[in-house]
Amino acid sequence: MQTKTVLFIILAAVVALFLVLYQYYYKRKIKGKTIIALSFLRFVSIFTILLLLINPKFVKNKYEIVKTNLVLLVDNSSSLKKDESLVKKLLERLTTNNALKDKFVIHKYAFGKDFSPLDTLSFLEQNTNISKALLTTEDIYARTNSAVVLFTDGNQTIGQDYEHLKLKNEIPIFPICVGDTTKYSDIRIEQINSNPYSFLNNKFPVEVIVNYEGASQINKKLTIIVDGKKEYQEQISFSKNNNSKTITTNLKALSVGVKSIEVNVETLEKEKNVVNNRKIAFIEVIDETTKIGIISSIMHPDIGALKKSIEINKQREVFILKPTASSSELEKIDLFIIYQPNSSFSSIYNYIKQKQVNNFTVTGVKTDWRFLNAIQKNIKIQDNYPIQEVAPILNPSFSKFDISDFNPIDYPPLETNVGPITFNDNAESLLNMIVKGVHIDNPLCIVLDNDVTKEVFWFGENIWKWRVQEYRNSKEFKNFDDFIGKLIIYLTSSKNKDRLNIEYKPLYQGNSNSKITTTYFDESFTFDSNATIIFTVQNTNKEKKVEIPMLLKQDFFEVDLSNLSPGDYNFNVAVKDKNYSKSGTFSIKNFNVEQQFLSSNYKKMQSLADDSNGKLLFPSQISDLENALLSNKAFIPVQKRTENIVPLVDFRILLGLIIGALTLEWFIRKYKGLM
Repeated sequence: MQTKTVLFIILAAVVALFLVLYQYYYKRKIKGKTIIALSFLRFVSIFTILLLLINPKFVKNKYEIVKTNLVLLVDNSSSLKKDESLVKKLLERLTTNNALKDKFVIHKYAFGKDFSPLDTLSFLEQNTNISKALLTTEDIYARTNSAVVLFTDGNQTIGQDYEHLKLKNEIPIFPICVGDTTKYSDIRIEQINSNPYSFLNNKFPVEVIVNYEGASQINKKLTIIVDGKKEYQEQISFSKNNNSKTITTNLKALSVGVKSIEVNVETLEKEKNVVNNRKIAFIEVIDETTKIGIISSIMHPDIGALKKSIEINKQREVFILKPTASSSELEKIDLFIIYQPNSSFSSIYNYIKQKQVNNFTVTGVKTDWRFLNAIQKNIKIQDNYPIQEVAPILNPSFSKFDISDFNPIDYPPLETNVGPITFNDNAESLLNMIVKGVHIDNPLCIVLDNDVTKEVFWFGENIWKWRVQEYRNSKEFKNFDDFIGKLIIYLTSSKNKDRLNIEYKPLYQGNSNSKITTTYFDESFTFDSNATIIFTVQNTNKEKKVEIPMLLKQDFFEVDLSNLSPGDYNFNVAVKDKNYSKSGTFSIKNFNVEQQFLSSNYKKMQSLADDSNGKLLFPSQISDLENALLSNKAFIPVQKRTENIVPLVDFRILLGLIIGALTLEWFIRKYKGLM
């Protein structure tokens, strides 16, 4: 306690005594034990109040010895399985070294894909994330004096590259390089790059990266096999300096389904690791051909022009049908183009209404307007008008899709006998009519979207002349074909109204990260977190089916397949008590990336040690590690003083004394009649 505080306490006692003498003894004749008691109580209350204001404190020092943290990080991946006994022996030696125990607090952790306190070592992890282990260690031992001993072969399979990782706290890292440091000649397929999907009859690119480690000049054959059939072969050359090749080719998707792409490269003579000479990828071939039916009861050049224009896109196929087409023929159609409808089209329109299929109605001078007015309710046309020529003009306020590139200003007029047209609020005019140079308020083309189906109405025949004129203007059909293409894209595109959606891969390389996710929406297309999703999986060998409830993860459901053994599987995802389910297939390959490494990567570990002011060591140098740790003055235990400033008397005690003294004084004065 400071001298100043002691003087204040003495002064407080003097002031309290002075006030008591003045109040109870100055010019007062009353004497006796009562006055003495009252004087004492008043002195206690005044002195305690002053003491509370002074708040005297004293400093309490606590001393302790703080040792440096010695963090032992052990790579628990399968690539160290062959050195299991060596690693355990080294670990035991460090943890039982009494000199180290006196100087350090020893902590042990194991890591593979994740990081955890070391309990037992299995060396079965299929991935190695060295950077995560180091960064987690930094977070745990921030602001403390620490050193890290890292037991690993230096081969990282996932995560941030650790080679030049520098911890913020500048913790020295001492890597112990476990494994064979001999470099063997090796040729391997590093990566296969391909699109996850391809359209039927389209070509899809495949890129293969092949790396070589060795000093000799070699020539090896690379083969690409799709679903068991050899599709590509190339002879590739490597040397010490020219040690990487990227091979790119285009393969044709000939059938629908999930296709395996197997890439093989010939092995080297006496090559130790041949597992990485073969790699498999998958691609799903989808038949996305849009089937468009032009329904017409007459022959007209417009039909041929539309067919040619639409089929410019190879993913579209046009069928010309009559209004009497059978139901089986109509079932194949994704979009209907109805050309100059009349009463014979009743069955077509009824089918469209029943199936809610998008449609494109092209009218002309042979259209039955009364029938068209009766068969649909979206537009109304006045008939009995004479045939006239109408020229097009773009509606600048059209907003359903971009038509800024289309310019029909030089196109010849179309023929129509349509009268004034009225349409509902869901429709928007794309083209308007010009009659004899006068812009009239009548649409030439209407685009309509009623949230169930999309429709386009075209009022004028001889569209074929537009395509011919476009060729005259630009020596190509592109402007016209692109315009028709945009109409078709608009009509064939629709919102995804699937309430149950699944995301999965056809191939999982090993089962360590095999997951399937699902989303399910209610009738208002809001994610339904209360749904129960059942995942059923069965091996293609017809083994027992396994049902697994999918777990809710925020805005999706997920199932973990890590417990499944390698093989081919069929699965089904179903919503309990609902008529919604989807199926699929996937494969889990027995792939362990840790098997791709034969040698330890001591060069990266050397860089890590240099950047952290540590030292790279080998198992035979364990004594050097112990000496380095024991002799380094930066790791000497330090004495830590904790200064704790505490009040001389707890303020609650002082308050109690004040209240007690004043209360007792009041009762005595009241009892003695001295109030």
